[in-house]
Amino acid sequence: MADRVTVIGWDGSPLTRAATSALSAATLVAGAAHHLDLPEVPRDAERIRLGSVDLAARRIAGHRGSAVVLADGDPGFFGVVRTLRAPEHGLEVEVVPAVSSVATAFARAGMPWDDALVVVAHQRTLRRAVNVCRAHPKVAVLTSPGAGPAELALLLDGVHRTFVICEELGTAREQVTVLTSDKAADHVWRDPNVVIVVGGSGTVTGTSRSGAGWIAGREPGYPPPVRGWALPPEEDERHTPPREGEYAGLRAAQLARLGPRTGDLVWDIGCGGGALAAEAAGFGAAVIAVDADADACRRTEARARRHGVQVQVVAGRAPHVLERLPEPDVVRIGGGGVPVVTAVADRRPQRIVTHASTRDEAEAVGAALAAGGYEVECALLQSVELDTADWTESERTVVFLLCGRHPDAAS
Repeated sequence: MADRVTVIGWDGSPLTRAATSALSAATLVAGAAHHLDLPEVPRDAERIRLGSVDLAARRIAGHRGSAVVLADGDPGFFGVVRTLRAPEHGLEVEVVPAVSSVATAFARAGMPWDDALVVVAHQRTLRRAVNVCRAHPKVAVLTSPGAGPAELALLLDGVHRTFVICEELGTAREQVTVLTSDKAADHVWRDPNVVIVVGGSGTVTGTSRSGAGWIAGREPGYPPPVRGWALPPEEDERHTPPREGEYAGLRAAQLARLGPRTGDLVWDIGCGGGALAAEAAGFGAAVIAVDADADACRRTEARARRHGVQVQVVAGRAPHVLERLPEPDVVRIGGGGVPVVTAVADRRPQRIVTHASTRDEAEAVGAALAAGGYEVECALLQSVELDTADWTESERTVVFLLCGRHPDAAS
């Protein structure tokens, strides 16, 4: 094993005294081509072109002498330090940090970034990274070949965002471009790059409306001012007859079974007043709310604004409108019966949650879920509202709750 392993971050600035000291003593240096060309790299040191970090770690583990690994930005922030320290390599490292590429990108854009989420986009994680950009008003995306600005833009179809694209930060070829997301796919972008994605109701030109916050990675307005979820109807809804299945107890059970989380895309079909859509977005998920009723769409948009969350509202009748939507992770069906359940099951989301008012309807929906390859759960929920002035029953609701879990999907 190497006697000493030093990981040096490089951001284009002159190397620190600690970095040059470690390099001068190095007998092995690993890094990208532009790192290995630095004049501080000893001529007689063994050089490893850093492609696979796992392969380099094995070479370092078998080396006798002092090893240095050069990496762009802060190597402890989505960088090589995690891989080198993994149990299978057993390397103890000293780290000389540099300014991360994310911090540099926000500095070039002149934006604060304590309220930004940071995601890594590889080809296998690109869809989840896009869902984060749908759900949050300020996101930094560390891209990779095949999962860059153009691919982000194409998958964000229908959602307007502003891209700040920072190419080859810290080099002589550094370039910063600001454009709308619908234009990003028309260009070829150089690697490596960082994309700052901003827009939606939570930001004004990349700065949150609420001022300074207290927790990194969240908007200053988080947590929301109203405590709790699956709340009763809001004041302006108390005089509007609720749709079947819109009472708070059912919504709580549906949300619990959906389990929306950051990186997910939720479909809320038959969104009604948008209560479930807004609350699912509050958990960090991206949400597309669908309804054929124009008033329901307006109410959903208004609720999302009041809650300070991002919800994309699509007007149209299911199942036909679903054909042009991106792939969901979990789906709540508020109406449409067996035809909509069957169409959703064909898209293979991890979970499908819906309800029925009669046993016959519940059996038909359960059969459709089972035919689609889903494991089906059904529960009969009964809710009794009491008037606490005299503790008499004011309203009773009985509904069947159905949940389909796809056996091949992630938990």
